[in-house]
Amino acid sequence: MPFNSFKDDEKTIEVGKMATLMRLFKYLLAYKKQIIGVLFIMGFCVVVNLLNPLIMESAVDDYISKGNFRGLGRLIVFAVVLNILMVLGIKLRMYVMAKVCNSILVTIRQELYTHIQTLDFQFFDSRPTGKILARIIGDINSLKDVLSNCVTTLIPDFITICAVVAIMFIKNAGLAAASLISLPLMAACIWYIQTRSHKRWQIHRKKSSNLNAFVHEDLSGIRIIQSFGAEEETMDTFRGLTKEHRDSFIHAVRLNDAIGSVIDFCWGLGTVSLYFAGILIIGVDKVSIGTFIAFGSYISMFWHPIMNLSNFYNQMITNIAGAERVFEIMDTPSAITDREGVKELPPIQGKVDFDKVSFSYDGTVKVLNEVSFHIKPGETIALVGPTGAGKTTIVNLISRFYDIQDGHVYIDGYDVRDVSIESLRHQMGIMTQDNFLFSGTIKDNIRYGKLDATDEEIIAAAKAVNAHDFIMEKPEGYNMNIGDRGGKLSGGQRQRIGQKQLLAFARTMVSDPRILILDEATSSIDTKTELLVQSGIESLLKGRTSFVIAHRLSTIQKADRIFVIDNGTIVEEGNAAQLMAMKGAYYQLYMSQFKNVV
Repeated sequence: MPFNSFKDDEKTIEVGKMATLMRLFKYLLAYKKQIIGVLFIMGFCVVVNLLNPLIMESAVDDYISKGNFRGLGRLIVFAVVLNILMVLGIKLRMYVMAKVCNSILVTIRQELYTHIQTLDFQFFDSRPTGKILARIIGDINSLKDVLSNCVTTLIPDFITICAVVAIMFIKNAGLAAASLISLPLMAACIWYIQTRSHKRWQIHRKKSSNLNAFVHEDLSGIRIIQSFGAEEETMDTFRGLTKEHRDSFIHAVRLNDAIGSVIDFCWGLGTVSLYFAGILIIGVDKVSIGTFIAFGSYISMFWHPIMNLSNFYNQMITNIAGAERVFEIMDTPSAITDREGVKELPPIQGKVDFDKVSFSYDGTVKVLNEVSFHIKPGETIALVGPTGAGKTTIVNLISRFYDIQDGHVYIDGYDVRDVSIESLRHQMGIMTQDNFLFSGTIKDNIRYGKLDATDEEIIAAAKAVNAHDFIMEKPEGYNMNIGDRGGKLSGGQRQRIGQKQLLAFARTMVSDPRILILDEATSSIDTKTELLVQSGIESLLKGRTSFVIAHRLSTIQKADRIFVIDNGTIVEEGNAAQLMAMKGAYYQLYMSQFKNVV
């Protein structure tokens, strides 16, 4: 799967707007009672709006023209009470819909986040983190107005339009036809605009995603940028991306804004047609002043909802692209899933077997080619070889981060594809060169390896890997907040890296894994710190099956067996002494490192 960087627009999977809207509507169904209540309130508001022109007509024709001011007063009081109740109803529905919509956004965001956590490494390897964040935050936030207006605008305004048209034709068909003469023109213009607007908003969403991806990457690597003095270069890139973001927005909104102009023109045309037909064609003597006033109000009541619906349509076109991006991720299947009928992997001894395993990341180039080996419980296996030889791939397949194309991987005789992923990974501990630390206390980060670990277990794990002493040197000890990625850990850069590695070792130690994987786990620390953790590593390796990928061959001399990997196969196997005596690939690697020692 090719990598989609911040320089590349994401590919769009075309989905019908109606299908996306219906999917959003399903979330509204979980709040039927609140929605029904809001619809009753909106129904009352629609009725009051429809009555207002009739009240005005009656006030002019039945009361003012006849001098019945007492009756006019009662009519005014009635109208005021109705409209006050309408205003209160609008406030109540805004409050209810705000709660409903925010609850739905929380649900969608949780569903998206939960699904993302189940996706395989290939998904994350193929796109920047910033583009994923854009969908979790920005794209979901854009759905709020669509969800709210589906209930508060779409339904009541559609009912209002239908009712207004019916009332206008009942009262005077000729005036009604004249008032609505511009409708075909409006429909044609809106159809033309909407066919082109959606794609423009899709492009804008992609540009937003690109900008977000770059900013996330830039801030994550700010130390590198500053150390190389590359601020101006990154600023140039930022300017370019913001220009694309701005231009795509202007390009999209320019077309959307045309809808308002079209409706304003058609509204004015309908008003002119009303008075032209009423005065010159039908005749003033045949239409009362009150009817003219009522029709003037009804024209406004017809075109105002049309304007609201056009604004809603603009919002829908703008934000439906966000909904499509959210649902696209939610519909992305994980390449690594539990099969039907999988078993729970029981507590294991740690026996590992590879049976003619072949694997390719892209489906063409084989990274592993018919690799076979048998590991006894409790053995420590070191994997060495050049970069890209397949070392990390082997340990990733044991944890089933990827699925093999050919062969079998067995844990205690169980094919890893026949047991649940959770039960498999629960019995493994993995440490890499760049172990991630979370914002929070030292204690919280160690406990992450075993969420129900006691304070005593945490301290014991820290002592086992020689992390306890430096932790106790901190003013707050285990309760120290280490900041973002351990940034608050004291000391120079190398010392801080060493401390982070020690905490990661403690986190792994407290989890008590049956199979331990150390992938270049000590490559980032200095020799002094490495000597500190070496005894801890030995404690970590004791009693469990371990796979150690190491660049420094001096760190794996005590391994039970060493596999020399090259071109996707095991070219040599044995302990350190045996491999040195063979004077083969391992010997050459060892001697090349020895020569480079100053």
